Amino acid sequence: MKELTDYSLLRHNTFGMDVRTAHFVEYESVEELCVFLKQKNYELPLLHIGRGSNLLFSGDYQGTVLHSLIKGYEVVSETSDTVDVRVGAGEVWDDFVAYTVQKNLYGAVNLSLIPGEVGASAVQNIGAYGVEAKDLIVSVDTVCVSTGELRQFSNEECCYAYRKSIFKQELKGKYIVTHVTYRLSKVPVWHLDYGNIRTELDKAFCPLTLDNLRRIIIRIREEKLPDPAQMGNAGSFFMNPVIPKKQFADLQSIYTDMPSYPASEDCVKVPAGWMIDRCGWKGKSLGRAGVHARQALVLVNLGGATGKEIMALAEAVVASVKEKFGIDIHPEVNYI
Repeated sequence: MKELTDYSLLRHNTFGMDVRTAHFVEYESVEELCVFLKQKNYELPLLHIGRGSNLLFSGDYQGTVLHSLIKGYEVVSETSDTVDVRVGAGEVWDDFVAYTVQKNLYGAVNLSLIPGEVGASAVQNIGAYGVEAKDLIVSVDTVCVSTGELRQFSNEECCYAYRKSIFKQELKGKYIVTHVTYRLSKVPVWHLDYGNIRTELDKAFCPLTLDNLRRIIIRIREEKLPDPAQMGNAGSFFMNPVIPKKQFADLQSIYTDMPSYPASEDCVKVPAGWMIDRCGWKGKSLGRAGVHARQALVLVNLGGATGKEIMALAEAVVASVKEKFGIDIHPEVNYI
């Protein structure tokens, strides 16, 4: 276990905020984590982070930041059609996706190149191109912060919804994810009708394989999303709002090219990036905080921006969308 004081979190947040934490603790096993929590001699408040790809710090953190180095893949169950793989929370998410492709397992490939670690996938219910983590998760192993005791949550107990879980709501900050078990398919399962995946496949003139689909999804993401190493960002900053079909029909009578995706029997999901673009924000900035020129859903650190400057830009974008479309959009990024 590594314990440091007055530690820079620059390497631990993709927005590139050079903020510091009073205490930083990195552990390599469930046993180390349990011992640390049971000792109760850490500085509060306590914050657990992955790669910081979904965080926005408003300033220095006056408490203890925890980070997992729990690694490893373990096949825990297998049938003629499926394989259940238990993965350490500290594994890089995209490394896990690459592992599934290498093993010729279906289900996770659409989630290629999403930044972050495995533990965060179970908390955030990450998703892209018609697939969400909840579609794969069988169970989530955790440690209770207050007692240091182990608890396993089933998929149902996680109360998953769009970018939501019980770990972000009722049990926020009360449990730390140590392992996640995913169910992958041995037989082909494809999700090709979200975004421009099928179009790009046709343009590539290549056979439909996991390797080819992963390459195409990575290329699509790289063309739309800036590299955090070059320009600080957290990927998609806002969640796509879900609105009643009646409201969407009224809006589409005005904005005839307004896109949507099915959400439920009575609701549709509207791309927040499309609305932000229509409000004229793409490529615009407020001081050192900006909206990315190729993807309006992404807010970026243009160089030296503070968390508060990014938050101020986000508030201005939210207000514009509300005024023009009458729709509330909400950050997917967690403010710290």
